[in-house]
Amino acid sequence: MKRQHLGLYAIALAILIVGLGLAGVPLATMLLGLLVLACPLMMMFMMGGHGGHGGRGGSDEQHHDHQGSGRS
Repeated sequence: MKRQHLGLYAIALAILIVGLGLAGVPLATMLLGLLVLACPLMMMFMMGGHGGHGGRGGSDEQHHDHQGSGRS
């Protein structure tokens, strides 16, 4: 998730809340829905920057490379 899109997400959330309010959904129900969605949304925002690594190996592959170079 890119920070440049946060403003669009905020606008979309505001439109959703206003639309639900106009549809007659009680405020308590909307707050309960936000509470239920809080954990997954926080996970998306916090872990969103960690997805672009392409699945490359970490320290295990580097460790094997160092072991192999010492034997040559």
